[in-house]
Amino acid sequence: METIIPFALLCFTSFFTLTNPLGTMPVFLTMTNGLDERERRHIVKRATIISFVILIAFTFCGQFLFKFFGISTNGFRIAAGIIILKIGYDMLQARYSNTRLKEEEIKAYANDISITPLSIPMLCGPGAIANGIILMDDASTWVLKCTLVGVIAFVYVLTYVILRLSTRLVTIIGETGNNVMMRLMGLILMVIGVECFVGGVRPILLEIIK
Repeated sequence: METIIPFALLCFTSFFTLTNPLGTMPVFLTMTNGLDERERRHIVKRATIISFVILIAFTFCGQFLFKFFGISTNGFRIAAGIIILKIGYDMLQARYSNTRLKEEEIKAYANDISITPLSIPMLCGPGAIANGIILMDDASTWVLKCTLVGVIAFVYVLTYVILRLSTRLVTIIGETGNNVMMRLMGLILMVIGVECFVGGVRPILLEIIK
């Protein structure tokens, strides 16, 4: 239990921050502008299910991909740390640089925005995928692996609820509150990215020194 709780908290904090449903709300409302509640509910449901399936698939198959392509875990940790650090920095600046869509892009994605760009890369981007692979590698027992899967499922259920209530939440939180929330999550994400980067660099440096 002493191991499970900190691991579960790490999983929840990192995945919720990387998924960033609160930051996705304004973009989601922009993309679904003019749609009724039934259509929005269908889009959110499909997007969260697709994101969950993709993330779980990469989380479990990540080690196989490492072996197939000859990629070391430490090298991936360094790359993932840089990606997570970049996402966190953008969030700290309250920017939507990677998710903001132009009007013509919104029209192009109107037929199936639940897959792209809502699911990929917004709710299930490279940062979340990298985080899932790394945490699965850290999960040394089946209890921790099940905890990881359970936390991912919980995060996407929470994401579904938040996006479903997005119209009300944006009104309550306001633009200022949303920016403050995004900056706080970005700071947390940058710390996780640094830890991930250092965790990959340390073994390589120790091996070089030896």
